[in-house]
This record gives sequence, structure tokens and C-alpha cells, in this order.
Amino acid sequence: MASPCLFIRTPDTHKRVLIKKSIGVFFDFAGEMPNQQRPWHLLLFIVFFLVTTFFNPSLADVGTAAHYSPPYLPTACFGNDASQFPTNNLFAAAGDGIWDNGASCGRQYLVRCISVATPGTCNPSQTIQIRIVDRAETSVSRPSANGATIILSNTAFGAIANPSAASVNIEFQQ
Repeated sequence: MASPCLFIRTPDTHKRVLIKKSIGVFFDFAGEMPNQQRPWHLLLFIVFFLVTTFFNPSLADVGTAAHYSPPYLPTACFGNDASQFPTNNLFAAAGDGIWDNGASCGRQYLVRCISVATPGTCNPSQTIQIRIVDRAETSVSRPSANGATIILSNTAFGAIANPSAASVNIEFQQ
């Protein structure tokens, strides 16, 4: 049994609108019969799905950041070499998620605070570039919160968030 249909004639006799109860609204501009209707909404959905799947506007990962205080030496990456630290003091220790058996040593990441439990603590308009110089698990100084993705130096943490926060949610990319 065919589903109920409603045909509406427009002033232009070449255009008909077919409204099907179970499928939705289709526009027939070619003057075909109802059983030859093209599902334009399906085509639009497929295009939308492909665009949103393959053209992701964000290439960053999301994680958490804590902070740690001096002493920073020795580090798991470069030992007692003080020249490992950038002159702007924007450096960090890698958490287990990005440590990669030491391969993260020397990597640079762009880091931005995206949220925190206490409103007004984040500075989401500020993005900093940090350098990995240590492993969070073995750092001499303990982090302000355990299990963080990146443990930032006090200077780096203060650049993106209020230092009174123990940890913040971040967006980071290499």
C-alpha cells in the first residue's frame, strides 16, 4: 500500500511539491512522477557528514595541565644542564599521555587554557609555546595535581591561568 501523498500545483506547472507523511518534503523541479523523486535531504546529509568528518577545524588535543615549582633540576630529559630551559621560562614536564618513552623531550607545544572549575581563572585568549624538558612522574618537584597531561612551570601556568588553581583543562598541539 502506498503512503498518502499530497500534490500541490504551483503557478509554474512544471513544478510540483510532494509531501510524504513518512519521508518529509521533496521538491520536484523536473516534472517526474512521484515514484521518481530524488531525496535531496539525503544528499545534503551525506555532504554535511563528509565535510564535518574530514575537515575538522581543530587539530589540537584536549587534556589537563597542572603546575610545579623549583627546583627543576635534574630533569629526565637533559639531566643537570641548565641551558635546556627556554629563556622565557615557558617549559613543562610531560605526563604519561605524551611522554612517549622520552621521545617528547625537546618537543614544543602550543597550550591554551579552555576551562576550569572556578570561573574567571582561565585566560582563554592567551596561547603559549612551551618546551618539554622533564617527565612528570619523575620530576624533582611534585605537581599541583596528579594525572595531568602536561605539568607547566609556574611561569607558564601563570601565563594561561590564575596560579591559585591546582589544574586546568587545556587544548594543546605540537
